[in-house]
Amino acid sequence: MTSSFYLVCFVLFSILHQSFAAPAPEQFLDQLLDNGNFELAPKPSNLKKRTIIGKYSLPKWEISGIVEYVSGGPQPGGFYFPIPRGTHAVRLGNEASISQIVKVKKGKLHSISFGATRTCAQDEVLTLSVPGFSSDLPIQTLYSADGGDTYAWAFIAKSDVVKVTFHNPGTQEDPTCGPILDAIAIKEILHPKYPKGNLVKNGDFEMGPHTFKNFSTGVLVLPKGKDPHSPIPGWIVEHAKPVKFIDSKHFRVPSGNYAVELIGGRETAISQIIRTIPNQFYNLTFTVGDARNSCHGTMSVEAFAGGDVLKVSYTSGGKGWSKTSSLRFKALLGRTRVTFYSPYYHTRLYDYGHFCGPVIDDVKVYHVRK
Repeated sequence: MTSSFYLVCFVLFSILHQSFAAPAPEQFLDQLLDNGNFELAPKPSNLKKRTIIGKYSLPKWEISGIVEYVSGGPQPGGFYFPIPRGTHAVRLGNEASISQIVKVKKGKLHSISFGATRTCAQDEVLTLSVPGFSSDLPIQTLYSADGGDTYAWAFIAKSDVVKVTFHNPGTQEDPTCGPILDAIAIKEILHPKYPKGNLVKNGDFEMGPHTFKNFSTGVLVLPKGKDPHSPIPGWIVEHAKPVKFIDSKHFRVPSGNYAVELIGGRETAISQIIRTIPNQFYNLTFTVGDARNSCHGTMSVEAFAGGDVLKVSYTSGGKGWSKTSSLRFKALLGRTRVTFYSPYYHTRLYDYGHFCGPVIDDVKVYHVRK
């Protein structure tokens, strides 16, 4: 056999191997926006003190109105700007906005995670929009005393390219007064599937919004009235206050990489509507605990399913304890809402400006066959 024969055989084998090899997994979007941490600064010639001069002077962004490029720490006039995720951020003054064109996937659910902190007005609101959809997001309440609040907002893309806009609709006496943005990321939210036998989608909360790796106090997921497209697929945030999506790098999570913390007391709940058979019995199991974030005191989680309720109470030392509970319930209809609710308000030990609460994870519902 000649060497050329072996070479031809090798080439043919390589072609056949590539033909039958499994296709590469599809990549999905999960990253900072271009200059999403604002560490690329405007040119000094495009700055008048802190104010950015020029529509395209903030790298990778388009701006409108009074937009300031700020650094963390003490500021003139006695202010202090917390910028926990980096060194620089932007501040949106009266009627100011920043926007960026982003490549997405048409028809798919996407979530924007962003760090936002109000700076002076109690009633500050941030309007977040893409073509065909916008929401006014209240940021009056500071859930983290260190200015580390991160929010998530979801939308379904109507095209493969969208313009994401952050706008401050306020008109304060000080025209520069407005919220600080210090990190912005986007993530494609995949459609959850039912685990074998389990009637709950995403019951382990492993699908959810982007979480920042270098700094996290969790991601606030707003109620459906402010964000009808939940960034935690399968789940609905109820009532007036958000829940917090937490990750295992920065918190104690009962299992896996993610869980949900009920931080809004009686003003928040999280639920999912599942398919059931009327008059049949089901078993709901779930894990409760604390996030090892110094959230302390007597905690309680109430679980509702069908016409049945289970109240799980425990004393938390904030050190990462958890336990699993179960509720047997009878379905009344073809659809059953499974809801988790915490009736008490909690703050961290020695940090009364930081809201916290019980953790929920590993939610499962199985049909009980007699």
